[in-house]
Amino acid sequence: MDTIGDALTKIRNASRAYHPAVDVRFSRLFTQILEVLKQEGFIRTYKVIGEEDPATKMLRVYLKYAKRSSSKQIPVITQLIRISKPGVRTYRKAAELPRVLRGLGVAVVSTSKGILTERDAYKQRIGGEVICYVW
Repeated sequence: MDTIGDALTKIRNASRAYHPAVDVRFSRLFTQILEVLKQEGFIRTYKVIGEEDPATKMLRVYLKYAKRSSSKQIPVITQLIRISKPGVRTYRKAAELPRVLRGLGVAVVSTSKGILTERDAYKQRIGGEVICYVW
């Protein structure tokens, strides 16, 4: 079971359906991914719910929307793609890290220094596993 893939799919679907928040299963790795998405401005925030029982521990992700001139809102997350999957892991050296939409998007990379964006990993000259692309 791919918990990261499931969580990314839930966020993508909730964003397209204009939900204000979505609940996903708790994972320390996914908490770090959400922190990167928050720093990059793709989500408003997140919080841990159900801390008293570890079996029902969840993460509530508050999605972010941009206002248009009309009353219609558009999701900040246009696309969220899982790259490295449990069956096929995708690793890249620092010089080979992808630029998503020529820098408008973000690639989330798992490195030896933690979860970073591809820009931060490139600056630190660290390669790693490319988890997902977000734009």
